[in-house]
Formats: sequence, structure tokens, C-alpha cells
Amino acid sequence: MKSEGAKKMDTKKILESLTDMGCDEKEISFMKKMYEEGDTDTLLRDLRKCRCHLMDKLHDSQKKVDNMDFLIRQIQKEK
Repeated sequence: MKSEGAKKMDTKKILESLTDMGCDEKEISFMKKMYEEGDTDTLLRDLRKCRCHLMDKLHDSQKKVDNMDFLIRQIQKEK
């Protein structure tokens, strides 16, 4: 349910944000359609799926950084 003071977001800004976050054209097109049709439940579900995907990438990158740190420490110990 929308609050009385809620304003609709600018579609152009939403599309730019989705692009900046790495969503592909298919995802962006679908989410744009859902937004324009007012299907916020489906839109939010897909946004949350994209967020989960981004978090997975973040965690994968963190694992790589942790492994790199470990390797650096091991090599420093050998000095």
C-alpha cells in the first residue's frame, strides 16, 4: 500500500539504476513493464532476485580477496 505522500519514481532513473547495477536488457525490459503496469509485487520479487545475484558476486569476490590476503601473508612469512 502506498503512503499518501509517496511519489512515483522517474522511469528513466529506474532504468539507469538497473543498468548501473548490471542488469541485462531482458531483465530491464521486464522490470520496466512491471513498473509501468503497476505490478510492484512482481517487480520487487525480481529486484530482490537481482540483489541476491549481486550479493553472490560480492561474496565470491570477498572469497578471492581473502585467498589473496592469505597468499600474501604466506609469502611474507617466507621472507
